[in-house]
Amino acid sequence: MKRWSYVVGMVLCFSHAVVVFGQETKGLPADAGIPVIDWKDAGDHIDQQVIVQGQIVQTRNIGKMCFLNFDTSRSFTAVVRQEHFEAFPQPPEAMYDQKIVRIRGTISVFRDKPQVEVSNPSQITILDAEKPIEPQTGGKPKVRPFTGTVTIAAYNTLNLFDEYNDPYHEDEGTPAKPKEQLELLAKAIRALDADVISLEEVESRDYLERFVKAMLPDMGYQEVVCFESNDVRGIDCAVLSRFPVGPVTSYRHLKFPDGDGKTIQFQRDLIQVQIQPPEGPAFYMFPVHFKSKRGGEDTTATVRIGETRQARKILDDLLKREKDALFVVLGDFNDTWDSAAMKAIRGDASGELKGFVQDAPKEYRTFNSGEFTDPIDFILASPAMAKRYVPKSYRIPQGTVESSGSDHNPVVAQFKLK
Repeated sequence: MKRWSYVVGMVLCFSHAVVVFGQETKGLPADAGIPVIDWKDAGDHIDQQVIVQGQIVQTRNIGKMCFLNFDTSRSFTAVVRQEHFEAFPQPPEAMYDQKIVRIRGTISVFRDKPQVEVSNPSQITILDAEKPIEPQTGGKPKVRPFTGTVTIAAYNTLNLFDEYNDPYHEDEGTPAKPKEQLELLAKAIRALDADVISLEEVESRDYLERFVKAMLPDMGYQEVVCFESNDVRGIDCAVLSRFPVGPVTSYRHLKFPDGDGKTIQFQRDLIQVQIQPPEGPAFYMFPVHFKSKRGGEDTTATVRIGETRQARKILDDLLKREKDALFVVLGDFNDTWDSAAMKAIRGDASGELKGFVQDAPKEYRTFNSGEFTDPIDFILASPAMAKRYVPKSYRIPQGTVESSGSDHNPVVAQFKLK
């Protein structure tokens, strides 16, 4: 279980795992990022996770299930099934009768009426009185004229994990990201003010959505893209976008040779996300998080070379179909600019991907928690996209885990699409 975190007194090379012994850490509160609604409005939130507020005015237990009704006509009901009765210290019909409550759950429909199923008393909070329900304003786009310039960023979030054990991944050794770090990370993302941002080390789409709703509600990130990857801990690449998203392709199942000819897959994934600005041409984002140097640079380089070669093949295929394709490849490459792996993905001649590292001060680093000072996070642009780069817009805001909640610094650049 991930209830308790353990402190490790060192940060391993490019492992990005920061763990603390003897201190319990928790991520977002259970209700963070979940809208509170009046029970009369439940029918407007079918298949959505919400917190429903109201008074239970009638209860009934028929053996197979217990009904907690919010009005006598049963127009909205909370349902507890028999197999969950033992989770409650008292019979649910006695615990909640005539109580004002807030119930967290997903709204479903039974016989044309909305309901919410409850399997654990932790879903129900008893209130002393009705609380005001704040209007839902989160997730609305910022009101601003579209100038045709798009700000694109990439950021390794450092273990954006929740506190729950995932039985299908080896996440037990990674604690939930502390609330203090979540707040710092949100502050850093807010400062970037990116229209689209690639994120690495995200545990799940659901948790990322809650993070956005709870801590970035006014940033306009209406699109959240996150696919499960091959990583044994369960870390994924993701994209947040203010603009509509078109087709998304995952390459996680591809098999290809590494630098020594051994068959491998992407350590995490390579995803292709089409971004559709309201004005201007669509473009693609390819978030990456290649093999880290944990275990030794020489040992891991052959995997990164295999990954970057395969990524380059995918990009070349795109350029053959669309010679003026607009795209960026961005994220945590886990290698330096002049490495063999980076040269493989950058390419040469007419199809060379352009980077803009020369526009950032040489002393600026992207990995901020170790001895490695050369950047390993980049934004690379296709030849056609590079022509739209806004000169001198490439930035690497400097920070630390203590100031930004991550052991990486973000990279950000602007492109003129209109």
